[in-house]
Amino acid sequence: MSMPNAKTNGDAPRIGVYVCHCGINIAGKVNCSEVAKFAETLPNVVVSRDYKFMCSDPGQEIIQEDIRERGVNRVVVASCSPLMHEKTFRKACMDAGLNPYYFQMANIREHVSWVTQDKAEATEKSKALIAAAVRRVGLHQPLEKRFVNVNQDVVVVGGGIAGIHAALTLASAGKHVYLIEREPTIGGHMAKFDKTFPTLDCAACILTPKMSDVKSHPNITLWTYSEVVGVDGFAGNFKVKVKRKPRYVKEEDCVGCLLCVDACVFKNAKFDDEFNLGLGKRKPIYMPFPQATPPVVLIDPTQCLRLAKGKCAEKCVTVCEKNAIDFTQQEKIEEVECGAVILATGFQVFDALRIPKYGYGKYANVYTSLEVERLVNASGPTGGEIVLRDGSKPKSVGIVHCVGSRDKKTNDYCSRVCCMYSLKLAHLVKERTGAEVYNFYIDMRTPGKGYEEFYDRLLEEGTHFIRGRVAEVTDWAMTPEEEGKLIIRAEDTLIGVPRRIPVDMVILSVGLEPHADADAVRRLFGISCSHQGWFTERHPKLAPVSTATDGIFLAGACQGPKDIPDTVAQAGAAAAEALAMVVRGHVELEPNTAYIHAELCSGCRTCIGMCPYNAIRTDETSEFQVSVVNEALCKGCGTCVAACPSGAIEQNLFTDGQIFEEIEGVLSYV
Repeated sequence: MSMPNAKTNGDAPRIGVYVCHCGINIAGKVNCSEVAKFAETLPNVVVSRDYKFMCSDPGQEIIQEDIRERGVNRVVVASCSPLMHEKTFRKACMDAGLNPYYFQMANIREHVSWVTQDKAEATEKSKALIAAAVRRVGLHQPLEKRFVNVNQDVVVVGGGIAGIHAALTLASAGKHVYLIEREPTIGGHMAKFDKTFPTLDCAACILTPKMSDVKSHPNITLWTYSEVVGVDGFAGNFKVKVKRKPRYVKEEDCVGCLLCVDACVFKNAKFDDEFNLGLGKRKPIYMPFPQATPPVVLIDPTQCLRLAKGKCAEKCVTVCEKNAIDFTQQEKIEEVECGAVILATGFQVFDALRIPKYGYGKYANVYTSLEVERLVNASGPTGGEIVLRDGSKPKSVGIVHCVGSRDKKTNDYCSRVCCMYSLKLAHLVKERTGAEVYNFYIDMRTPGKGYEEFYDRLLEEGTHFIRGRVAEVTDWAMTPEEEGKLIIRAEDTLIGVPRRIPVDMVILSVGLEPHADADAVRRLFGISCSHQGWFTERHPKLAPVSTATDGIFLAGACQGPKDIPDTVAQAGAAAAEALAMVVRGHVELEPNTAYIHAELCSGCRTCIGMCPYNAIRTDETSEFQVSVVNEALCKGCGTCVAACPSGAIEQNLFTDGQIFEEIEGVLSYV
């Protein structure tokens, strides 16, 4: 990064110290004027000031004027965290002609005023931190940012509504997108829904046109039945390895006529249909659902007689006019290069078997909400009819909210969508069966546009609402009226009595969870997870779709539970962030990277295994095979610096000398 007229010579330090009041955030606990007067007494300090808001334009102008008029060539600002305003003050220094890395920040808000109750102690602690910063900044060196070019392609991982929307947004902007989905079809969970709340729009009517757009868009390469197995590189220049599983059907030739399915030697479907959650059956050769994208069949190698046992008449091959059946297909690895990655891997629903008291898996007519979504769907196993296992229609239905949510034994968070989809299912069940519907809820949460109005509509339709957590679902009858029924035992907290409600059918409103392999995925992409398993954004307010790894962005429910509108909005935001990066054409790399003194390196390779970013390699051409750092990959975490047994590794902005001076500064004052 070139900075004309920047003061980067080796002149003796002339340090300016600036103490921020931050309104009362700092000044409420710290005597800022006293701290500023103390700083005047420190070695090499030529000016010391305090001001209410140093990050404001007038505050920055004070610093710039001192650089120009008073010859300040090192700057210390005592204010909030570097995360908030380090870039602000570095830019202020650069605009005044000073190398931005001649700047040091002392955090006297988070480290002092917000955590120290005694005002005198807070003031003294602030003095110690400023003394440390002054000692350290004298050893700062002029550094320069570096730039690397950005590959213009983008990889989107996950083909649910989030991945679809992000991919279409980027493709419409003229960027080439690789959309990678590990299921045989895109669409995600939304493809399994019948209606969407609160408008009761047909989910397929909304989703399938977008799925078709993905398939036909010239800027989108769609890889289904594929998953990412390796990621190398850095922001702007990622290399993504993708494992493509064999369909045993040539995707480019299949037209989705389904003649092969009809011709399969299995006359009747006998295997559990995964898309219908086992409520229906399919053959070994099948299409997941009628609107699947791509509209291509696939063969299950564990069930196909030809693939599993080598014995089959291969009638599917005979009837296929396109010669699309290919039993010789093998798994293959493909590698793509891209500048940015958007993770839209979505969620999984809570496994109701983990709460046995609700009777799922024990009683035939206890269903999960997603199973009922398939029952009410016209393309589902019952053609949209809500029926019990014996084929009869239920006359009474109980819906249990918060199954696997808001419970410290399972997940203590709210899954956000359960109340609303429970209301939707209550409406659909009552509309199609005329049954009495009972909703058992803890609190009714309807925070979105039109959501409260939808709740009011259900009240007017006569749905029963019982406020209280369900204790158990049982078939133990106490009265003749309860014989042959499922009994829901719950406390009605509004009237203060326990209740027993006999019903024909129970629907468990299961919550949302991170995928079981979320930890493996986050390690693959070098990002972090919350303790619950959701992918963690860089900042919950200011960077909700970015991650700690530059160039990796989040979209949809992989970051946390959310409904479809919020998912689509976040997917658009992630696409915008990725687009901004690739359109810029280059990525700035901070210079606070590690470097290795080759003459001290013993070639032990300890640092290589410790580096979380794979930024260190062995120089095979050197005599002693010393380690070298790829500055484009290095994130300046300092792990290798701490781990090096020979002290051969140092880090810009965190050299041994600077750290020791900082410690000396604290100790000399204390």
